[in-house]
Amino acid sequence: MLKTNAFDANASDSLSADKRDMIKRRRRLLGPAYQLFYKDPLHLVRGEGVWVFDADGRRYLDVYNNVPSVGHCHPRVLAALTHQAGLLNTHTRYLHDNVLDFAEKLIGTMPPALSQVMFTCTGSEANDLALRIAEDYTGGTGMIVTDYSYHGMTKSIAALSASMGPYVKLDRDARAIPAPIHDPANPEAVGKRFAADVRAAIADMQRHGIKPAALLIDTFFTSDGGFFDPPGFLQEAVEAIRDAGGLYIADEVQPGYGRSGEHMWGFQRHGLVPDLVTLGKPMGNGHPMAATVVKPHILERFGSESSYFNTFGGNTVSAAVGLAVLEVIEQENLLPSIRQAGKTIVDGIAALARRYPVVANVRGVGLYASVEIVDAEGRPDAAMALKIVNGLRDEGVLIGAIGPHSNILKIRPPLVFKAEHSRMLVTGLETVLSRL
Repeated sequence: MLKTNAFDANASDSLSADKRDMIKRRRRLLGPAYQLFYKDPLHLVRGEGVWVFDADGRRYLDVYNNVPSVGHCHPRVLAALTHQAGLLNTHTRYLHDNVLDFAEKLIGTMPPALSQVMFTCTGSEANDLALRIAEDYTGGTGMIVTDYSYHGMTKSIAALSASMGPYVKLDRDARAIPAPIHDPANPEAVGKRFAADVRAAIADMQRHGIKPAALLIDTFFTSDGGFFDPPGFLQEAVEAIRDAGGLYIADEVQPGYGRSGEHMWGFQRHGLVPDLVTLGKPMGNGHPMAATVVKPHILERFGSESSYFNTFGGNTVSAAVGLAVLEVIEQENLLPSIRQAGKTIVDGIAALARRYPVVANVRGVGLYASVEIVDAEGRPDAAMALKIVNGLRDEGVLIGAIGPHSNILKIRPPLVFKAEHSRMLVTGLETVLSRL
């Protein structure tokens, strides 16, 4: 996953001397594990709303970054951050209204059963904490994830992130199952097959003496390629893990915060109430914050047997930022415009698919869309997807590519995207496809 649409060192001769020097300096100082996007990497210096600007002053439409959820440098969020930073920044071992006000507002967007929250700094930490709580509550160690999932970077969570590649070994008590299918002609088969795969994983655990702990899934299966339909298809799979004594953990780092344009949370598309929900940096519009939301009876034993503390999780500045983000989503009434902008994207690209055979399945909900790129025989075409990603970058539009074959265009813009921006994306894609 991490190498998808990355910088190609072989193309460095075509770059400016200044950019080549910066890339060399970066590698010397940061080491080889860090990667860059695009054949011609971007040197960004500023962001505003749905736009980012490079060192030469060129503007790019950001159709990829979910972290600045309400847009780059939103003035309300920036004001909340700077105001609180000028007063006090400290941790949760002191009383302060900010963390309580934020927790109350956040929990108020969830189903009533999810009524307690623990704050972290990253989605990786949030998933790591959810894993600890699930194992404590169930007494099990068996985790079920999907084949190309991504849940984070801690050692235990990287071992549940199959997309990290062969150099990261899947946890021995974990089982990776296929992602859901996309089958508009037979929608009932989607949930049945996925539930059958969950049951098969549970049975295999039990044969090996492993007690199931949880089903951990990104509700939109974003790293697997993006799978959303039909609404409700996850219900049978969740019943299966609960019948086996396990929990359902909804990783909402990418699907959450209204991205569907229907509900605040991706799991609501399926009519579900998870046992634990994990959130990440979109809750801070790029400020490093995350959280685990949990049903109180699940947290009770964990909390009574071990204390939890995170120096920066839930600090006064982060809480002020998180509250501001929720207020922006509410007061700017973003869900209807998310819905309209997303429909414009899917409808526009579906129309292009009728003219350009390289574009196969186009699927999406709200401001998340996946576009499969294939060759003349209908096989995944990663090389063409990469050309499209880099071609759009040249047109001033930033997207990415995902999936086990790296052939799926990933469209995931900030939530302040409007239909006019969607049309810019579709026009840019049309230009690139016609050229290729």
